[in-house]
Amino acid sequence: MSAPLPVTVIGVGNMGGAMAQRLCALGWTPWVHDIDVSKVQCLVPFGALAPADIGRAATESIATIICVVDANQTREVLFSPGGLAPHLPAGHVVILCPTIGPQDAEDIAAQLATFGVLTLDAPMSGGPARAREGSMSLMVAGPAAAWERCLPLLQALSAKLFHISDRPGDGARTKLVNNLLAGINLVGAAEVMALAACLGLDQGRTLDVIEQSSGQSWIGSDRMRRAFAGDLAPRAHMTLLAKDTRLALEAASQVGFSGPLGVHASAVFAAAVAAGLEGLDDAALLEFLQRPKMAG
Repeated sequence: MSAPLPVTVIGVGNMGGAMAQRLCALGWTPWVHDIDVSKVQCLVPFGALAPADIGRAATESIATIICVVDANQTREVLFSPGGLAPHLPAGHVVILCPTIGPQDAEDIAAQLATFGVLTLDAPMSGGPARAREGSMSLMVAGPAAAWERCLPLLQALSAKLFHISDRPGDGARTKLVNNLLAGINLVGAAEVMALAACLGLDQGRTLDVIEQSSGQSWIGSDRMRRAFAGDLAPRAHMTLLAKDTRLALEAASQVGFSGPLGVHASAVFAAAVAAGLEGLDDAALLEFLQRPKMAG
């Protein structure tokens, strides 16, 4: 496989759009589709194509990247009436990038296999800026044949590429473990920044110290800096870590594991969503924890 073979990308929001831009920059030809036509149109100047019949385009592409929000949307794209799966040629590779439950990933892969289609369970981490740079991480699980066929494409998308196993679902498991830790770290960062303000400390200066000390975390620094600036336009919606931490706890429950922190972090995200912050970036967690009812 080599550029500029066409690659179908379904779902070109924050992450899917950034991935499409990355492919364009490297000379690949992404065929893009989204229910929000404006997102597709934004990618055309970069070199992406918007075919009228995305189903037919997918049959002629080297792989189809699914970058929607959740398992339900993934199933709708693939298996609903008019979905892609029945039209894909045998041996085609579908790359699943949403954060979904491990069982969902396994079930979708099994259903695609009935059409002769291969699956790479490949959730991503790093945010849109890193996706555009090709420095996000990809956690890939799936059969060796699909991995080898798509390796140049995967390497174009990510300089931090991990082949977890041959079993679809293990990418999802790895991503949920990562995102549960990210959620715990973000809740912790927002909590201590709220505490710093209550103690009369300058939050920015306190974060300067933390970033050079044992309490530093990437997500804490990234989100708190944005929170201080009031930059709450959604790059990572509050709903995403609410969903991902919930899925991680469900996976933990299925194997009989119960930890002391994840359940509390997940409850904070759920409460923030319930409080009306679902349309904001998860950096808004600081504002949520600084509300009088939380601080008092």
